[in-house]
Amino acid sequence: MRTNPTRFPAIQFSIYSSFPYLSTSRRFRSAGMAAVPETAATDISTEPPVVDDNVKFGFLRKEMYTEKLSGTAIAYDRHVILCYKTHETWPSRVESSDSHPLPKLLAGALKARKNDIPVKTLLTICEGREDTELSDGDVLLFPEMVKYRGLKESDITSFVDEVIVRVKPWSTGVQETMTGSHVFVCAHNNRDRRCGVCGPILIKKFKEEAELRGLENVSVSACSHVGGHKYAGNLIIYSVQDEKVCGHWYGYVTPNDVPALLDQHIGKGEIIERIWRGQMGAPPVKKAQKAVEQTLPNGNDLEVSENDNQTNSTKEEKEKENGGGCCQGANGFSCCRDEKSETGTETEKEVKKPTGKLDFLTKKWEQREVFTAAALVGAVVTVAVAYSFYKRSR
Repeated sequence: MRTNPTRFPAIQFSIYSSFPYLSTSRRFRSAGMAAVPETAATDISTEPPVVDDNVKFGFLRKEMYTEKLSGTAIAYDRHVILCYKTHETWPSRVESSDSHPLPKLLAGALKARKNDIPVKTLLTICEGREDTELSDGDVLLFPEMVKYRGLKESDITSFVDEVIVRVKPWSTGVQETMTGSHVFVCAHNNRDRRCGVCGPILIKKFKEEAELRGLENVSVSACSHVGGHKYAGNLIIYSVQDEKVCGHWYGYVTPNDVPALLDQHIGKGEIIERIWRGQMGAPPVKKAQKAVEQTLPNGNDLEVSENDNQTNSTKEEKEKENGGGCCQGANGFSCCRDEKSETGTETEKEVKKPTGKLDFLTKKWEQREVFTAAALVGAVVTVAVAYSFYKRSR
């Protein structure tokens, strides 16, 4: 016998209060409402499982520590870092975005003067926050450890000509000498999710650990992509070592590595070999890898391939599409050039053996030389034997 809920609402309430295990759909049907399918959205078995960002993109992802790092930094001799907005606002290609004219015009000016720049120069964007020592338009130069305040769009031409090309102080800019150590952590989320997940965590950890140690001379900033998404967390440390400004690249950095980077690298000038990628002014990977491979076991035994870890012209060309900021200057191709890298095809042609008719003639000539030599040897032997018989007959 079914109870009419409109006539006996109290009875219905009492029943379901006593038996709370009755299904929602059963209760709705008992109340005379439209039946709800038992396989409605409450069944979560068809929904994709939720994956933790740290497992998929962060410090627990499978690709961590799967490749050697030493020799994978970009080859460059000078670093220009433009302070501009925050890393959350940077589009994937901030150096070429029409919505961000300042970095675009600076990258374009560097490209236009690429043949005049005396050293290979790397351009990167870092955060410029009004409440910090770095503001929009400030330009940092390494290894000079110089900061110019407030670069404007109208000043770019004179800045590039005087400072980057002629390597002189900027006549219309205010120059400041920087001190201490400067850490730039890639947090370019719109370029690659791995950097977007790892970068902010590392920045926060660096600031916390530096504060615990009372290190007021350590500056930590988010920067745009520097090359090597798969090595996130990626960072560069500029500091004075042996009275010389050095820029060291680190990859596969986790929050657990931050104390050692502060204590050993910044505090004592000791490289953390396990996560070291290379440094400013280092030779390309082909030369550097052989020198450091035995002393820097920072990864497994996989070979470093040009396709993955290029630091010469091939890498810089691919960085335009897949890697870091804009690299300009002499001493080889740069990532902002439009020309395709030659990848050694001409050299291969030079060392190949002649083919076709030329190869055939070469082989014939070699055979003729062999026959001539054999004939000469035979003649000498014949004369010697004849002379021997002649002496015996006397």
